[in-house]
Amino acid sequence: MTGFSNTGDRATKRMRRIARIWSVPIIAYSLMQLIGTVWNWVTIGTADPYAVEGYPPSEALPPILMFLSVLGLGIAWRWERLGGAITLGFELAVLSLLLMQRPITQDYHRWAIPYSLSMVIVIPGILFLVCGWRSRRRPASQNSA
Repeated sequence: MTGFSNTGDRATKRMRRIARIWSVPIIAYSLMQLIGTVWNWVTIGTADPYAVEGYPPSEALPPILMFLSVLGLGIAWRWERLGGAITLGFELAVLSLLLMQRPITQDYHRWAIPYSLSMVIVIPGILFLVCGWRSRRRPASQNSA
């Protein structure tokens, strides 16, 4: 019986390691984007000097929600279930907004990147949720020892 719990524990550790390794480049890239935007804002006075006039605010919502879901990945390093839930919640909001703004059936080759980015962010969030669920649900023999 102890071999079974050790195997489950090893699988959870592997999933946690995969989720953390997967989330590192996502978090690093998002931080570089944030630093670049803030740097432009401080030096130039505007976040994007090439912004188009009359840009609808609804177009800026998916990137903001994606950044918040990446923030959830950072939180998941310490609190797996909370961070995974934040990541999945914001990514579901992003996907629903993308589906309303840009349906999959209409010019998918142009809009494949936002959908792909959402899937890249969702996978480690799911892994963090599963790790949090598996580590919380331990057999009774491990809890009493």
